[in-house]
Amino acid sequence: MDVHTGRLIDHVHLRASDLAATRRFYEAVLGVLGVPFVSDETHLQADELWIDHGGPATHVHLAFQAKDHAMVQAFHAAGLAAGGRDNGGPGERDYHPGYYAAFLLDPDGNNIEAVFHGPSTRSADSVVIRPAKD
Repeated sequence: MDVHTGRLIDHVHLRASDLAATRRFYEAVLGVLGVPFVSDETHLQADELWIDHGGPATHVHLAFQAKDHAMVQAFHAAGLAAGGRDNGGPGERDYHPGYYAAFLLDPDGNNIEAVFHGPSTRSADSVVIRPAKD
């Protein structure tokens, strides 16, 4: 079975104070972004992202890639509808020309962003990992 992953981070592990609320939020925003995920009563996993319950909640900034402005806007709307709080609506940012993003706070206060960097050509859609055969 092939596994598709990103290019930089092996994984990010978040801890949620209310896993059900956190699951609703991430299922909504990841669904809009077209990122497949699996979840059960103990965790949610999407590519390199793992979220579970326990210990103090984390407080980090995560930025997800979006394919265009419309996807950034849909991410923001879905996140608000799923219990996220606005932390910067969709729009151009002055980080570099073409940087278009929206920011939400998830149920634990993590700053979650969707960003479109402008038209570009990528070398690959994802990294494909195939388990070695004996």
